[in-house]
Amino acid sequence: MEKVCTICGKKSAMGVTLVKLRGKYNPTSKVRKYPNLQWVRLAPKGGQPGKRVLACAKCIKRTNKI
Repeated sequence: MEKVCTICGKKSAMGVTLVKLRGKYNPTSKVRKYPNLQWVRLAPKGGQPGKRVLACAKCIKRTNKI
């Protein structure tokens, strides 16, 4: 299963942690950062049970406001 938001398509990204050592930045290993994905049940308009999808926290907040 991929770690991708089904609503907005947000996926993992690479980040670099920099450590300052004696006045200069020491390059260190890369770190992969994942989005905050959670299972959500999207209910259709008909009143029947909805489909479970993985959505990021930002999309969950946005859909609850509508």
